Amino acid sequence: MKPDVTAFFDDATNTISFVVKDPMGSSCAIIDSVLDFDFSAARTDTKSADNIIAHVRENALNVEWILESHVHADHLSAAPYLQEQLGGKIGIGKNITVVQDTFGKVFNEGTEFQRDGSQFDQLFEEGDSFMIGQLRGDVLHTPGHTPACMTYVIGDAAFVGDTLFMPDFGTARCDFPGGSSEELYNSIQKILSLPDETRIFVGHDYKAPGRDAYAWETTVGEQKAKNVHIGDGADKDSFVQMRDTRDAQLSMPKLIIPSLQVNMRAGHMPEPDDEGDIVLKLPINKL
Repeated sequence: MKPDVTAFFDDATNTISFVVKDPMGSSCAIIDSVLDFDFSAARTDTKSADNIIAHVRENALNVEWILESHVHADHLSAAPYLQEQLGGKIGIGKNITVVQDTFGKVFNEGTEFQRDGSQFDQLFEEGDSFMIGQLRGDVLHTPGHTPACMTYVIGDAAFVGDTLFMPDFGTARCDFPGGSSEELYNSIQKILSLPDETRIFVGHDYKAPGRDAYAWETTVGEQKAKNVHIGDGADKDSFVQMRDTRDAQLSMPKLIIPSLQVNMRAGHMPEPDDEGDIVLKLPINKL
């Protein structure tokens, strides 16, 4: 079955969020939403999420799932806001517990921060499936960028998060805590074992040199033939060497500190203090 896919591009973070609809009905899922965040002023806004809400309401859609491909390090999730407005269950990979344990320590969250994934409604693992109306989704565990990365194969479409980018841009970085270029290689091979005609929807695009327009849809066959990092039968050793060398030269994402603290809580902010203020932490020399 071929789902109807509507993309929402966020200019500030180069993130693409998706509304995936059952072509036989009104049920849908939202994948990788964005909560706008002005880092300099530490202010949030819901403009990006409101665009999705408007689309859902204008088309009389029923949101069954709000899915996260992983704990994003470059933008905050709007999942709780969308759930409040539209309903649906928030899902992520089961290895969110690994991410929570790692970054619970980095941010000195103490025992009050639960590291069992209970902030989410559903924890997926390899081989799980779910329904969007009559449309079936299957879950692939595709770690490497992070331990909890998931690919959602919904009908003829695969939503790969940050694991793969457009063929002219390559693949995800692996230098965050818990990342692994070897695991990423194996995960990509799992994705590329899907039928060549499978549509791939990527979670970010940065317009590779020579390309004038943003893009987010490709195919398994195109990735296998043309991906600049992994295409044309690239072997594991050369990929790992390339990826590790490249990652050593990258700076941290601008929003990594607020993003991790919020996204490991399923998009919720930390609990307010006694005065009702919400405070994020700034760990020194930890990342």
